[in-house]
Amino acid sequence: MEYFKKEIDVAGKKFTIESGKMAKQAAGSCLVTVGETSVLVAAVVGKEPKEGIDFMPLTVDYRERTYAAGKIPGGFFKREARPKDSEILISRIIDRSIRPLFPEYWRNDTQISALVLSYDGENETDVAAVLGTSVALTVSNIPFLTPISCVRIGRINGNLIVNPTKSEQEKSDLDLIVSGTEEAITMVEAASLELSEEEMLAALQLAKETVQEISSFQNTLPKKNKIEVRQPQYNPSLKADIEAEAISKAEEGVVIKEKSERDAFWSAYKKDIKARLLEKYPEELPSALDAILEDIYYKKARSLVLNKNIRSDGRDLEEIRPITIETDVLPRSHGSALFTRGQTQSLATVTLGATGDMQTMDELGGEYKERFMLHYNFPGFSTGEPKPERGTSRREIGHGNLAKRALKAVLPNEEEFGYAIRVVSDILESNGSSSMASVCGGSLAMFNAGVPLKASVAGVAMGLIKEGDKYAVLTDIMGMEDHLGDMDFKVAGTRKGITALQMDIKISGLSQEIMKKALAQAKRGRLFILEKMDAAISIPKTTLSDYAPKMLVVMIPPNKIGELIGPGGKNIRKIQEDNNVKIDVEDNGKVSISGASLESVSLVKDYVITLTAEVEIGKIYTGKVTRLMPFGAFAEIIPGKEGLIHISQLAKGHVKKVEEAVREGDCVKVKVIEIDEKGRINLSIKAAL
Repeated sequence: MEYFKKEIDVAGKKFTIESGKMAKQAAGSCLVTVGETSVLVAAVVGKEPKEGIDFMPLTVDYRERTYAAGKIPGGFFKREARPKDSEILISRIIDRSIRPLFPEYWRNDTQISALVLSYDGENETDVAAVLGTSVALTVSNIPFLTPISCVRIGRINGNLIVNPTKSEQEKSDLDLIVSGTEEAITMVEAASLELSEEEMLAALQLAKETVQEISSFQNTLPKKNKIEVRQPQYNPSLKADIEAEAISKAEEGVVIKEKSERDAFWSAYKKDIKARLLEKYPEELPSALDAILEDIYYKKARSLVLNKNIRSDGRDLEEIRPITIETDVLPRSHGSALFTRGQTQSLATVTLGATGDMQTMDELGGEYKERFMLHYNFPGFSTGEPKPERGTSRREIGHGNLAKRALKAVLPNEEEFGYAIRVVSDILESNGSSSMASVCGGSLAMFNAGVPLKASVAGVAMGLIKEGDKYAVLTDIMGMEDHLGDMDFKVAGTRKGITALQMDIKISGLSQEIMKKALAQAKRGRLFILEKMDAAISIPKTTLSDYAPKMLVVMIPPNKIGELIGPGGKNIRKIQEDNNVKIDVEDNGKVSISGASLESVSLVKDYVITLTAEVEIGKIYTGKVTRLMPFGAFAEIIPGKEGLIHISQLAKGHVKKVEEAVREGDCVKVKVIEIDEKGRINLSIKAAL
């Protein structure tokens, strides 16, 4: 592997690219450094193509070593365990960026390993990881068609920023990641605070120009000779015999509206033609039949859309499948909704929890609490297939994250609504765009739960079929259209603007004109779905479910946290046990009290306020007499705080004996008249009268 080290300036930020020093036994490797963040990427390849498969066997693993940030991993074993969701999401970004850029018939095992070796807390790793992947593939013998690059675009006060730092991104209303080649965009991932279509297009254009510049730079890098890709060759006679009858059969089958009937028709025909031709082509038919038939069906379905503006299920290009919505479908959940669009159905549920139910996120950049969780589940029965439950798949994590980003933009502030919120989308039926159904269902379920969202959110999946200069943009694509189309473009947002966007492109040459048309068409589809959602529930409920925990929040002085908790947690445990509540205390003095009864939560809140209050000179309290002494009486004015009522302060007139004025256990109005230098409190009944 030839050694080189190069630098490229991207909008004033220096990226250093180094290859041939580390991981030299890989087919290709690259170390990308920006600031003090460094990511090593290695690409390896199997020696021979895998037989009997019709897909590219690509695996991408992005992992973060905690030493990169000077940390030791948590947990018992003190070493990195299974990949975190954030690592899986970046693995998916790399995968989606490069997958369209391999030859169609590439069947060799291909693996990308990206390791974060250094992290400075400011320069993010995902952009560097994609760039490193492209360089590793470009300099290797793997037949990667063209270099790509990646850029993040932020926006602060209306100004677009290329590759913002982490601290800059915290002020941004846009988080846009774009991968692309010298010619076109290949992958888009975005979350935004209701940006308009025009604003999003401007950001995409800036991203496109930046990735073109970086991708062009990579063409100057040294390269190995690429492995030759063997395209399957079919017997011309066999192909002609199949096409003679299969073309008309494809025309008949592609317009069957019902998915199950369409699949059954095509499956039956495959068995029929195989039985009839097997004797004539006993060796060649088994390996060739499926590929030839798939190509015929693929071309017929695309031709129907491009030349007749007709889709397989009979819809026109912008028509959305029938939508039905039910809310409050589950009696014990805090909020629920059943959203059905065509043959895709999401059961969305909401569970509200206390502050302690928030998810602790232990990331490379530090630990924080996540109050909003969205979990997406895709069981096998949703597509009528037997599939055992074996943990959460990468696809489920990716789809759940997309729906989460779409809804997070409209969440109420934590000060306004302090609950932890968990949304679960169980996909009960699927035929395209279940992630967008999860957005719609999640929005409806949170309205039903009484979460005061700023607006309702809907999502729609767009498709594209393009041949030469002729193209068609499809609204609300189903599974087959996703498979045979050239683009999967998901857009979610409110009436005001876009909150999340995800795009995967299988072709080059996606113009600004097509992007503009797709976004405008997606907006019309989104507004149509929002009308349907509003008809079911237009505003959040004003009351929470009877089964939701009741929660109140109070701020106490941070120096009083110890008094509330008590030695070894004794005080707080007793309060919780005596009142059947849960108390969560944060370092800044925020105390969240939750329980089944609002009455008990309110009582505990008042108690916490009293317990942690500072005694003020001149303030009148109701105190309880705890001890009698010859010179006066002691009274507790707040929990744990006693003061002395001197005998001269027990009444207006002269008091000979303390017992004449008060008894132990009496409740008396007292005024704080002094707190001495040792913190001792002097009280007066006389001054309070």
